[in-house]
Amino acid sequence: MMQFHFFLKLLKESFRDLIPVILVILFFQLAIIQSVPDNWISTAIGLVIVGVGLAVFLQGLEIGIFPVGEGLARDFAKSGWTIWILIFGFLIGFGSAIAEPALAVIANKAASISSGRIDETVLRLVVAFSVGFAILLGVFRIIKGHPIHYYIIIGYFIAITVTFFAPQEIIGLAYDLGGVTTSTVTVPLVAALGIGLASAIKGRNPISDGFGLIAFAALTPMIFVQIYGIIVYSFVDATSIEQIVVQANVSSPTDITVTSLITGLINVVQDVLPILAIIIFFQYAVLKKHIQNIKIVFLGFILVIVGLYAFILGLELGLFSLGETMAYQLTKSDSALTIYAFAFAIGFSTTMAEPALMAIAKKAKDISDGKINDFALRLFVALGVAIGIALGSFRIVDGGQIHYYIIMGYLIVIVLTFIAPKYIIPIAYDSGGVTTSTITVPLVAALGIGLATNIDGRNPLIDGFGLIAFASLFPIITVMLYGVLTEKLGVKSDTEIEAMNILRDNLIDAENMDLATVNIDGSNRRHSLPMDFSAVVIIVPKDKKVDAIAAAHKAGASGVTILRADGIGLGKMDNFYRTSFNASDSLLLFLLPQAMINPVIKSIIHSLHITTIGKGIAFAFPLTHMKGISLSRHDIFTNRKDHKYNKEKESSSSSKKEDLNQKEIINTI
Repeated sequence: MMQFHFFLKLLKESFRDLIPVILVILFFQLAIIQSVPDNWISTAIGLVIVGVGLAVFLQGLEIGIFPVGEGLARDFAKSGWTIWILIFGFLIGFGSAIAEPALAVIANKAASISSGRIDETVLRLVVAFSVGFAILLGVFRIIKGHPIHYYIIIGYFIAITVTFFAPQEIIGLAYDLGGVTTSTVTVPLVAALGIGLASAIKGRNPISDGFGLIAFAALTPMIFVQIYGIIVYSFVDATSIEQIVVQANVSSPTDITVTSLITGLINVVQDVLPILAIIIFFQYAVLKKHIQNIKIVFLGFILVIVGLYAFILGLELGLFSLGETMAYQLTKSDSALTIYAFAFAIGFSTTMAEPALMAIAKKAKDISDGKINDFALRLFVALGVAIGIALGSFRIVDGGQIHYYIIMGYLIVIVLTFIAPKYIIPIAYDSGGVTTSTITVPLVAALGIGLATNIDGRNPLIDGFGLIAFASLFPIITVMLYGVLTEKLGVKSDTEIEAMNILRDNLIDAENMDLATVNIDGSNRRHSLPMDFSAVVIIVPKDKKVDAIAAAHKAGASGVTILRADGIGLGKMDNFYRTSFNASDSLLLFLLPQAMINPVIKSIIHSLHITTIGKGIAFAFPLTHMKGISLSRHDIFTNRKDHKYNKEKESSSSSKKEDLNQKEIINTI
């Protein structure tokens, strides 16, 4: 029943997210083009199927792909098999890219552009290898804990440098390939892998370390394809072949038959099957561990396949053809502003309905404790895509060179990387890779080719590509600006908000001896709270003092009093008059809330091996009348939650004892 209610919620959100697409189409169709589409009934039916398919797809992600991906990552992290984790990352990237339908289409067109220099199969292998290498590199970064921006900035520098040597026929294509290599299924799985690893490895943060794999997968194809283009254009002679003509024209809705339904479903299964095979192999052959709740997990994968196919089918029933027709009709008009407005609106609306972006945004909200709002994140991503496609359309109309725009955009990204808060940077980089997927690519490609076809002096095979690259770049900028804005506005996480509410409800009463009076975050703001404190005393050799403090700080301790001490062992007590009292030990005194006592002591005794081979003494005793200590909001909130939990546990335990006593009395009678 809970899953059904969750599905109804997803269904409601799916149709809510389709409203912008419907409004854009209605406005431009009726107000600008001023005609009613012939197949409006099939389009309406298609939109209903899209909404239902999207909800089914997201439900499948939640119960199938996310749990499996995060579970695999945790198991790999616990096993310590670094090589196997890297191999798994490479195969997931390679397998998903080689099966990507959009890559097959673009590779086919690339063969025509090159006059036979580029081989379609070789290009797909180059791209798939680059994506596999990207995921491998991203996993390596998470394991080592390196900041993502160092890798990304170096990658951008390489991509931009290579651009000046690449032939013009390959530049737009290479940048576009960076946006289509991560499919709707791959994006959530890769995200789950990264978040799972970052959650399982000690010292990693799921927000700042877990995201970023998709960003690598969007960057490396730009470099590898341009290098491949330089090689083939330098050493391979052109052959006289019949080129595939790329045209923008009026499309008609797809005819739906039993054969087409079966064929389409098989195609989706083929896209998902390599990923599923890799997961099963590593789960059973490498980790030798059964998948938990395997029936529910496979149900999730089935829902993903069915939902994704229903989603694509709904688009084919009229939305794709209608969008391509509108793009064609608008490019025939004389108004450039109308074209830019359509490009902006279609980029914004289709991104808001992008399933991969929804999955990433929900996951970002969950692991950021609500500090990142999923709807606001999607809004800023959609704004970036809209600006990018509008600017890319201007480039085609104006006739500018794509690499100048791209270079300027990446320079802005690099500057913002040093300004934006750290937690938003990996999410921003990933946003560029999830915005160009099932919905956006066909409509954006139709618009770019239509513009390049109908404007004199433009080559559709060269100028028609590049819009997807713009749609991948500008969301990175807008999401970083979203992070800067949230910091300026002081947006708090759910935990911080609840902690502030707790403090707001407590009066300042420093004279009440039954309450502890604390300073908040080291400031002069004092609150009196019903909190229990204890003193933790650690006596260790002087050379272990720093290690003990570091271990305590890692467990949450924020302050310590250090005293010099000299300890006398049992062997010296018989004749202590001859002992030289020089301080050889350190006494560390921590005043901590009750909830932090066990974590701090455990961290210290494990770090210094006090319970095994190490030297030292650790003990704690309760305190009363605590006045004047400084605590953070987070510490106060954690302690209050623990206090509340213990009270509820005591209440439950006492009620159980009363029930047992009553039963004993009844039995006695």
